[in-house]
Amino acid sequence: MSSADGPGGWPGVDPHADPDKTEPIRRRLPGATTQRPREMLGAYELLDQVGEGGMGVVYRAKAPDGQYVALKALRPYIAHDPDARARLRREVASLRRVRAPGVAALLDADVDGPRPYLVTEFVSGPPLDKVVANEGPFTDQRLADLAQGLADALGAIHRAGVIHRDLKPGNVLVGRDGPVLIDFGISHVAEDSRLTMTGLVMGTPGYLSPEMVEGGEVTQAADWWGWAATLAYAASGTPPFGRGQMTAVLDRVLRGQADLSGVDDRIRPLLAAALSPDPASRPGTQQVLHELRVYAAGGYTTGLPVTQPPPATPPTAPLRPDTTKRLPANGVPAAGYAASAGRVAPASRPPAQVHAAHYWAPAQPAPVAQPAPYEPAPRPAPPTDPRIGRSPRSGTLAALLVGVVALSAVAPVAAWAALLIWSFVARWVDRAMTAMVVRRFDAGRRSTDPFVAAAAAPWQAFIAAISTVVAAILPAVVGVAGAVATALGVAVLHAGDPQLGRPLPIAVGVLLATALSWWGPGGQALRRGSRSIVRAVAPQPVISRVLVVLVLAVAVGCGVRAATHWREAPSWWPYSSASEIPGSGLIPTLPSIR
Repeated sequence: MSSADGPGGWPGVDPHADPDKTEPIRRRLPGATTQRPREMLGAYELLDQVGEGGMGVVYRAKAPDGQYVALKALRPYIAHDPDARARLRREVASLRRVRAPGVAALLDADVDGPRPYLVTEFVSGPPLDKVVANEGPFTDQRLADLAQGLADALGAIHRAGVIHRDLKPGNVLVGRDGPVLIDFGISHVAEDSRLTMTGLVMGTPGYLSPEMVEGGEVTQAADWWGWAATLAYAASGTPPFGRGQMTAVLDRVLRGQADLSGVDDRIRPLLAAALSPDPASRPGTQQVLHELRVYAAGGYTTGLPVTQPPPATPPTAPLRPDTTKRLPANGVPAAGYAASAGRVAPASRPPAQVHAAHYWAPAQPAPVAQPAPYEPAPRPAPPTDPRIGRSPRSGTLAALLVGVVALSAVAPVAAWAALLIWSFVARWVDRAMTAMVVRRFDAGRRSTDPFVAAAAAPWQAFIAAISTVVAAILPAVVGVAGAVATALGVAVLHAGDPQLGRPLPIAVGVLLATALSWWGPGGQALRRGSRSIVRAVAPQPVISRVLVVLVLAVAVGCGVRAATHWREAPSWWPYSSASEIPGSGLIPTLPSIR
């Protein structure tokens, strides 16, 4: 549970006013003990303070039933400010909408009393930034679990029609059962009208999405960008857009200049893509989660886009005065204004002034935004992965599968050889392209790239050959088992002896082996490389359609031949019989079942 952070000064509030009567007066009488008096707020006993911000304080408290809870209360000198109450009321409304394991559930609230407060479940766990500072960056499965837990929480929040808007390490508690998202003080409810102030938005610099910095529309994409920034922090131990002056941090956010040098090389392109200034170029949430699972299993996640530079001049759109309210010129963002800022059309102006809403640090005066003296030169676009944004060619690959299975029923040795050669070439292509993507991501595009690729090709071919052989072992075993089972089934149906070297058992075995190669261990490189090969061979849709027609025609011919000669052995070319094939002696002869 976190405090409703905000600026320290509020219009119309005397900071030297007497505290609320719910605050006890501590006295020391002569001869009296120093026993701490009980502090009560409503029906809750305040035990100790666990956090504070400019507007409120968070306590660990005890409920009447003895349960420990987290209680967030406005500071006494600001408790009567209507804007502060409105902001707390907004947080209560957001929490009432959400019920999810990854969100601290709302238990009680009193936003109309002398000192407004809300009560949530108490999460026994430190914030993510403290965990990273004490234990170091998250890696492998721990990072994947963190990403999944936060994604589940965000999904539940969004399904409830709420946008958090302030996802950052300080608002993530690491509990025993996974991460818990807290602090809905500036959350946004989709159907609420906008309450904004010109040039000002609420959020935390470095975790505030580029579209929000520019005063853009508040959408779920803003939360997913903050999710990616939080994961980048967890993976590196440092804020992805650095520290320092707010304007400098926001400029790096707008340009996509994330410092991911402390992130594992295997996921650096992934997180760089997720932090792109352009929402359309960011990978989807499920894609990021999938790639993180690959990373946790020891794989690389390079088949993703990297960040693109923002447009030189953001598009403009007229504001809608019917749904926008304007604060006084010397006003400070308060509850209603801060919590629903958003849906403002981007404009060609300097980034909006941002007031930090950090939970664990006291609020600081916000600097006044100054206009930029000149338009900075656009940053060159980083290199991208050529495999991204292109058709996966699933239909063409499915046609090739049908063709090779049909060919195996007529000429199995030729089909097996074609599968092995394809697997080798696909893995080689994938390794070469992956190495080039990583090299260009780290060092940029260079004139020596072709020479480096040529020099590395023999070694990559050797590794691809080894991985092809190793990856073929399990599919071969499964394929033989499937062929044996099919042969026994045919023998039972036709009351004959099982014949392993017949079209149907061979075709079933090849189908099972190919499917396991594609989806089983080591299949990711095969899939990526296969798609790259098909895109290179048939770059245009018309060429792809012609290829599919030709392959299916061959498949039909092989299928007709196998169906009309299903009791006969296929052609073992280039061998005269199956017994001449290397390794055939490892397959036992099937016993007669008659």
